[in-house]
Amino acid sequence: MKNRLSLSFFRSIGFKIALIIILVGIIPFMVCVPISLRAYESVSIHTDGTNLMAQAISYNNQIVTSGYATGEDNKVLDNELKSVAESYNGRILIINSALKIVRDSFMADIGKTVIWENIIYSMQGESLYYYDKATNYLIVSVPLINSDGDIVGVLVMNKSMDYLTQNEDSFISYMLIGAVIIFSLTIIIAVVAQIYFSRPLRKMSNSLDSIIREYDTLLPEETSFIELESISSKFNEVIGKLHSIDESRQEFVSNVSHELKTPLTSMKVLADSLNGSEDVPIEMYKEFMLDIGDEIDRETKIINDLLSLVRMDKSGAELNVSAVNINELIDHILKRLKPIAEKADVQVVYESFRPVVAEVDEVKFTLVVTNLVENAIKYNNQGGWVHISLNSDHQFFYIKVEDNGLGIPEDSVEHIFERFYRADKSHSREIGGTGLGLAITKSSIAMHNGEIKVRSTLGEGSTFDVRVPLNYIKKEVH
Repeated sequence: MKNRLSLSFFRSIGFKIALIIILVGIIPFMVCVPISLRAYESVSIHTDGTNLMAQAISYNNQIVTSGYATGEDNKVLDNELKSVAESYNGRILIINSALKIVRDSFMADIGKTVIWENIIYSMQGESLYYYDKATNYLIVSVPLINSDGDIVGVLVMNKSMDYLTQNEDSFISYMLIGAVIIFSLTIIIAVVAQIYFSRPLRKMSNSLDSIIREYDTLLPEETSFIELESISSKFNEVIGKLHSIDESRQEFVSNVSHELKTPLTSMKVLADSLNGSEDVPIEMYKEFMLDIGDEIDRETKIINDLLSLVRMDKSGAELNVSAVNINELIDHILKRLKPIAEKADVQVVYESFRPVVAEVDEVKFTLVVTNLVENAIKYNNQGGWVHISLNSDHQFFYIKVEDNGLGIPEDSVEHIFERFYRADKSHSREIGGTGLGLAITKSSIAMHNGEIKVRSTLGEGSTFDVRVPLNYIKKEVH
């Protein structure tokens, strides 16, 4: 348990925010310190080298014109160059054109030959400086040029760079102190940030726990961050939809119970009437039995429609798709419905603009056409008409079912595809409607990736427009 809690802490957003802040605070510091040290060293060496070369060049005329470069004595220059060398804690050499040392502030190597790359370059007219890390000395070599422009020797000046090491040590000490301060501040900021940023998330988590315990509650609006505000808003939308689904489920269960109980109640009343009466005439007995048969048929139709809806609503429900001739399918359906139309004295007209072959589930799509046409016939006036048309383009086929029947009230149009909804309850009872036909129709069309629209005027009739793709493409479930 303890290991699980520690693991969850390391996976938490608060820990990751704290870690990012620490890394952002420490890594740049760790990178900048060595870069700063190298930059300081480079700038110091370049500045000292440039200044030392300028100073060495300033002695050129005095050394050359006095003959000091060729070995003539000059106490003033001796003292001056020696003083300069001591001030730099270094050494000054004058080397003639034969690469022999003619003057040495240390008075140690006079007469010796010096062969060094920088001296040779300086004999060719270049002024150079070089930092020797091993000895921690800066060495400058400049050519000595006479009035005729000839190079008569080289002046070499050494300068101790111990101050550079001392400054770097001081710099590192200050940086270490700064590192401790920055690290401490970073830890403090990281902890504060971790608490600040994770608090709204913990608050939201606690709110979700309360929602789990009490389904009717909503998530409080979180205004600390716009992202959390959006999340809480979306959560509330989802909760609202869940409430709506729950209410719809309860209403559906209530409607199913009512619809199934009504025929049973009627059958029980009829049966009790027969059982409670003596010497029932055969005519009444037959009449009651016919009524009971009708109620059984009604019960069967409700159950069949419910089973159709369940099969369509079932998660991952499959369509048995095949290439179907829609013209022949509609012809076959209309032949089956012809007796109902003749009995209701309703004229059915079918108009096909072109041959249509589409990828559909023949059984389920038969329900679509059957329900639409049968409703248009049943909810019609005596002597009325129903017009069915079929058309297509390169992508969809279109079925229009139009009638001049009872029509649908304006406030009921948007509800007619809901389960057990009846725009005209009394008429629906008379003709045996279950209130599930249009719900089945819409579900089947949706499974085919199609859509259905309705236009209706009360007392004038209704028009149902169906659009379905010619080629079925299965939707991927994520």
